[in-house]
Amino acid sequence: MPRPRKRQAGAASPDEKGLVGKRNKTENSGETAAEENSSPQKSVASKDCGKSLSSYWLMKSEPESRLEKGVDVKFSIEDLRAQPKQTTCWDGVRNYQARNFLRAMKLEEEAFFYHSNCKEPGIAGLIKIVKEAYPDHTQFEKNDPHYDPSSKKDNPKWSMVDVQLVRMMKRFIPLAELKTYHQAHKASGGPLKNMALFTRQRLSVQPVTQEEFDFILSLEEKEPS
Repeated sequence: MPRPRKRQAGAASPDEKGLVGKRNKTENSGETAAEENSSPQKSVASKDCGKSLSSYWLMKSEPESRLEKGVDVKFSIEDLRAQPKQTTCWDGVRNYQARNFLRAMKLEEEAFFYHSNCKEPGIAGLIKIVKEAYPDHTQFEKNDPHYDPSSKKDNPKWSMVDVQLVRMMKRFIPLAELKTYHQAHKASGGPLKNMALFTRQRLSVQPVTQEEFDFILSLEEKEPS
């Protein structure tokens, strides 16, 4: 299986210096062009930008190899663990709402590292924000799958953050298990009743409430349902 593409610090374009690049995608990789290219003014996320709605997040990445414009977009939590200082930039976000969530993130906030678009999607570990939002260098690189010719260096459209591995989950929490709780909680009013993973499935970066975060961590101590 091909290794994830590596980007050494300082090896980006002359104006942008990045850590090892990673690729993230939505749960459904067929995100529509309308969603990807909608104007910020029309995006629901426009009201989210500039204020942190959450101190916790869920961030999706693909753990299985898939070529996009000749580049393998695979990046698993094991790949993150293998990086220097277990740290990487979270590049390639091309949805305005997801981008605005990146811009709302603060240092030391934690996120679930979620494996998506794979045989068994689910939560694999915990990461934290170690650098707040700054311009995503891949938007300016013509050979990158996420190149955006409409983005200008003096007014970049897309942002990224740097993340660091906190730990692996004590056990992998599969999507199927979370969905079972979500369905039950919709009826009972439980913690996962409105979780964005099910109400905003296409977003690769999502807010997680304190209640949702605590409940999911509690699942580590339980036998798989």
